[in-house]
Amino acid sequence: MTGGHDLIVIGGGAAGLAAARAAAGLAARVLMVTDGPPGGDCTFTGCVPSKTLIEAASRGLPFRDAMGRVRDAVATIAATEDEAALRAEGIEVRRGRARFLAPGRVDVDGTVLSARRCVVATGAAPTVPPMDGLDGVPYLTHETVFDLTAPPRSVAVLGGGSIGCELAQALARLGVRVTLVEAADRLLPAEEPAASRVLADAFTRDGIRLELGVRAVRARTADRAVRLWLDDGTELTVDRLLVAIGRRPVTDGLDLPAAGGVAVDDHGYVVTDDRLATTAPGVYAAGDVTGRLPFTHAAYAMGRLAAGNALARRRRRYDPSATPWVTFTAPEVARVGLTEAEAVDHGGRVAYLPMTEMDRAVTADDTDGFIKLVAGPRRLLRGLGGGRVIGATVVAARAGEMIHEPALAMATNMFTGRLAQATHAYPTWSYGMQLAAAQFFTTVGGRRARPATRAG
Repeated sequence: MTGGHDLIVIGGGAAGLAAARAAAGLAARVLMVTDGPPGGDCTFTGCVPSKTLIEAASRGLPFRDAMGRVRDAVATIAATEDEAALRAEGIEVRRGRARFLAPGRVDVDGTVLSARRCVVATGAAPTVPPMDGLDGVPYLTHETVFDLTAPPRSVAVLGGGSIGCELAQALARLGVRVTLVEAADRLLPAEEPAASRVLADAFTRDGIRLELGVRAVRARTADRAVRLWLDDGTELTVDRLLVAIGRRPVTDGLDLPAAGGVAVDDHGYVVTDDRLATTAPGVYAAGDVTGRLPFTHAAYAMGRLAAGNALARRRRRYDPSATPWVTFTAPEVARVGLTEAEAVDHGGRVAYLPMTEMDRAVTADDTDGFIKLVAGPRRLLRGLGGGRVIGATVVAARAGEMIHEPALAMATNMFTGRLAQATHAYPTWSYGMQLAAAQFFTTVGGRRARPATRAG
């Protein structure tokens, strides 16, 4: 048995890398176990390749050149987190599959390792629906779509969440005929309804066929094509099928009960408390395997916190309330905190600014979208200073950058009025945030903040 480690991190994705690096920063003896190259899903099959493909498509690159750009970007970023880079940072890396034998003991392909503490950061994998005939169809997922070397003539995308929407639009802009199938009655069903409407209009202009409020119930291959039947009787025939309906936690083979009783919920996610501790002493979990926010930046924050809590006497809480997220479509859809409908129960008020009234959007001739800023009363001070920011949704060409201002306001419990008072450069995209915040105090362009409604 090999011992002498203060912390074993199981998983080499964003959460695992963050945990290992945080532990090394605390001068701990840390071992990271990964069954693939460090970097995990984000580097090789997630954020890096998908955003590269989106950028390449927006610049009009041919399909083969776009995929070449994807490979180059992945290689560049992977080199900053490979085994050699991590060892230079004081992190020991072992390739293999980990399995708990007992509390504090982990088997990695026949080698038994021991440590006082462990962080489980094994991530998630694509969910595959139990559809009739799907197992006989060579479908794609976000993990395999980047292996394409030539563009299919047509693709059906199952799933209208972030992954499905991003890939559908990128493929359409690369010349692929795309049909998107979503069981909900709108795209991005977790976002503001108005955001869904803006995106649906943009997709229609891009030539994407939308099948909303329907499910795919059967699939077959025929003459090198895929036939797909929807529950409303519609039949589709496409070259390829891309499944993007969600993700599931990866815990296969870990033998979590042997770790001292690590519990999972009904969906298989590892149960953690607000310090990211599992139900087994000394075992923490971080990232997608916990079922919390499924984003790389959230996983990284969780990984750092889990490692710190595992090694330190004073443990900190994980608070995801001010964590923003972005769907990198055109326009981008970004959100932090509560939607308008959710804010009703919190006494929320809403400021709204359409991009058609935002000068920077007009100069860019890119006026799809809006800013929606949600504020709620502060404890004791109530609405003084405009209250506090409790949520924001931005749909715009640069929404992913604009969302960080309200995220910072939430993280620091800032008065909403501070956003209105801060001088913003004109004409910038972020200037719209100042105009929206000012609506809590005065009329701006005929608009004032109003009470939140469930209709949004």
